Amino acid sequence: MLSQRLLLLAAPLLLVLAACSGDDEPPPVATTADAVETPLANAPDEAPTAAPTDEPEEEPRDATDFVMQSYPVPPGSHPHDVAPAADGGVWYTAQRTGKLGWLDPANGEVREIELGAGSSPHGVIVGPDGAPWITDSGLNAIVRVDPETDEVAVYPLPADRRGANLNTAAFDDRGVLWFTGQSGVFGRLFPDTGEMHVYDAPNGRGPYGITSTPDGDVYYASLAGSYVGRIDPSAASVTLLSPPTEGQGARRVWSDSQGRIWVSEWNAGQVAVYDPADDSWREWPLPGANPNAYAVYVDELDAVWLTDFAGNAIHRFDPQTETFMTFDLPHANGSVRQLLGRPGEVWAPESAADQIVVIRF
Repeated sequence: MLSQRLLLLAAPLLLVLAACSGDDEPPPVATTADAVETPLANAPDEAPTAAPTDEPEEEPRDATDFVMQSYPVPPGSHPHDVAPAADGGVWYTAQRTGKLGWLDPANGEVREIELGAGSSPHGVIVGPDGAPWITDSGLNAIVRVDPETDEVAVYPLPADRRGANLNTAAFDDRGVLWFTGQSGVFGRLFPDTGEMHVYDAPNGRGPYGITSTPDGDVYYASLAGSYVGRIDPSAASVTLLSPPTEGQGARRVWSDSQGRIWVSEWNAGQVAVYDPADDSWREWPLPGANPNAYAVYVDELDAVWLTDFAGNAIHRFDPQTETFMTFDLPHANGSVRQLLGRPGEVWAPESAADQIVVIRF
């Protein structure tokens, strides 16, 4: 299997962090200086964002097609998840400070919004209404922020569902918000009415990443359970799907344009794909020694992006050629926990470095 290691021209910042397999409570980090644009070797000075078209887009082929840039966010914010905003900015959850941040990629300016006393936001996505929706484990609630007024609306889980350890969320094709809680629950929120239902997940604790397919099906990954669950929206029941590698630690999931489900396998250091058309699985090990596959995201070209804690890198996997391209992170022990993007861009939070990184192509 081929892997191309891309060199960054900017020197990395020195960070102090002990890499951990846990998700929410790594030790504090020390970071110095502001990061600037760090082009990849032989990359052009500017990489314009690709606009969606009706024609198939040409696949990027080598290092000259990519450029990486990093943006600092306030020290100690520990950005956990990111979501490109409808206005061209980027939302991020400042997990340690209980805020939602908004980054302007044009000038690096940041504004932050207080989410409430005790807040510890984990995931953020942009809903059909154009607003950021947050899974907040500290508030044990789903939170919506109005992108125009910064007004915060809180949708608490039922009183008998305390300590859900909320993780991630996804909207289905009906506009229903589905979410996971690592304590062993999943649920749904009807934004129009505020009605919420929370269900016990099969096999107890572990529900983590969640995704919806173009057809509106909803899948989640169970980190502790090492399975992928397909939710039946009508009955809120779950079909268990087991990747070939036992105990692989399915952490996050993402659908491609064909409805195939890509899985980052944390324990196994692999990427897997499940095809519901024929109920089949395939797996590939990530490059490097002892990788830890944390996040997965599928872009508009159906290329698969993954983060690797042990390798301090982001990998791009081409399903057609079954080859990887590897991007070293610009800061030591960056601890990228999640990926999300828009056409021509993949965004990632370096949670341990208090930086937001983008790869443009």
